[in-house]
Amino acid sequence: MQSVAGALRAQGRVAQQGILKHLRVAATNDRFQLPRWESSVAKPSSLEEHGFESTTIEDILKAKGKSADGSWLFCSTDDTVYEAVRSMTTHNVGALLVVKKGEKGAIAGIITERDYLRKIIVQGRSSKTTKVGDIMTEENKLITVTPSTRVLQAMELMTEKRIRHIPVVKDKKMLGMVSIGDVVRAVVDEHREELKRLNSFIQGGYCKSPIPLIPLSLIFDFNSFDILSEDKSELT
Repeated sequence: MQSVAGALRAQGRVAQQGILKHLRVAATNDRFQLPRWESSVAKPSSLEEHGFESTTIEDILKAKGKSADGSWLFCSTDDTVYEAVRSMTTHNVGALLVVKKGEKGAIAGIITERDYLRKIIVQGRSSKTTKVGDIMTEENKLITVTPSTRVLQAMELMTEKRIRHIPVVKDKKMLGMVSIGDVVRAVVDEHREELKRLNSFIQGGYCKSPIPLIPLSLIFDFNSFDILSEDKSELT
């Protein structure tokens, strides 16, 4: 996963640098000079300032809508492990935030499917008599992000710590939880949208010049995450 994050970051730079180089060459060529009425179109420098990696965890929570409020992502320290696992199964998730009894916003820890396997199944304990509070990862050991954390930073953190779910916290209040799947989808979508935006800039800013629309497949391989060869990323 860490190599995926690195490839995404590198391909973002390759795509942007290649397109910006193409724009600069076109802008200095007399036959591509813009007419007076087009002089207000954004310049390549504005693309450099915008950059990639602008999506934040807050954007993911907004996209998830009601499911982001965590109404079914909670369990109590006094719940049995069986009840927690049943909730995970019902909602097809791999982790639940644990709150202190009677305090929905007060995080006590997190329980994951790994906790169940390692501390219940492997140790031969009963899930119907063991409390969530006995096997959860406690609050002081939690790894969290904030709404303003960028998704690629979250991906790198989750990869480094080898975790698949991470709570979103602000001012010691729990706002929700995102999975590695949420983060990967957001990163890929962000790069797709950025490449579309760059293509639109070329097509719109130089609408009277013979600059073709650049196929995304020549810039970014969404299936393998591999950086394309230099001769394909170099726009001529």
